Amino acid sequence: MIKTIIGNIDFIESLRGKSATFMLALSNTATINIKGITQAGIPNLIHLTPTLDAEFVCVGEVRCLENIAETPKGVPTPALMSRGVHLLRPFKSIELLNLGLEVTPKLNYFTQHNFNIKPSGSIDVGANIDAEAVFQKGVAFGQSYECKSDYIILGESVPSGTTTANTTALALGYDAKEFFSSSFKNVPNNIREETIEKALSNIKDKSDLFDILGSVSDNMLIFNAGFILGLNGRLKVILAGGTQMAGVLLIVNSILKYMGGEMDSSNLALCTTKWVAEDKNSDIKALLEMLDFPINGYFVDFDFSLSSHPALKLYDDGEAKEGVGAGGALCYGVLNGLDKKTITNKVETFLS
Repeated sequence: MIKTIIGNIDFIESLRGKSATFMLALSNTATINIKGITQAGIPNLIHLTPTLDAEFVCVGEVRCLENIAETPKGVPTPALMSRGVHLLRPFKSIELLNLGLEVTPKLNYFTQHNFNIKPSGSIDVGANIDAEAVFQKGVAFGQSYECKSDYIILGESVPSGTTTANTTALALGYDAKEFFSSSFKNVPNNIREETIEKALSNIKDKSDLFDILGSVSDNMLIFNAGFILGLNGRLKVILAGGTQMAGVLLIVNSILKYMGGEMDSSNLALCTTKWVAEDKNSDIKALLEMLDFPINGYFVDFDFSLSSHPALKLYDDGEAKEGVGAGGALCYGVLNGLDKKTITNKVETFLS
């Protein structure tokens, strides 16, 4: 069920039957306030999406709202897949990275790493991030982090994150305009393009890499680039996500060139969902091929073809594709003996 996007199958096969720490990077960007830019959550409450996702993955319920986050079209959060896998084949631990949340998850006993990072501004007027400080916090975390399992699955929940990732890649000089996915089936390209154009117009006079990132990016992208560089191959990491996580790698690539450094990427891979890998409106393989270092990329051949639930069928229709570490969680499930029917049945129980 695990298929290769780029590289070879050896890395992911080496993790079969191994234990994993599920790490979820959470942040808010005011870019969500641009009307029509995202459908990753409940209208007027989209800032709660990462908080609710974290609560649901950890304890199977949401505490900052009555119901789990879903799009206006009724697509439930991908957290259902990550939670489902965890119940069937538990992660060794779940850890949360608070990279600038408006509302902290109401959870006890779960490790919540707090880095005193504020939510970022809207990229059309300037995200106003102290990018170098956020990056250095990521580096320090990577250098000091002690993993108590065989590898890390690093997921994210950042509404509007594909827009900020797309803008970031363009701002760093990558020819990636058409390569980033969206939470929508029919991408609101006019809204996205207007937002990106405004954001890029704000950096015309900027040449410093961190000044550029501070204006057009988001905390998750910048911090995780630092985290990866801080680890420098010391631990095995699966980036559990789609084009946003590819965006993290593009930042890593640019920082290495900017600083004249090198990185051991042999213990690093990306794993996403079939919905991202086969999305006709994006191209994750093309993004990964832009890197100057080797990378392994995979997707899990999982869909909801065995389900009759209308909300889950929306995934197969292209209305949602990835998030909350779903691709990496599904990969972990498959590596630990789960099949499509078992995962589907478990996810359906959350919606009954």
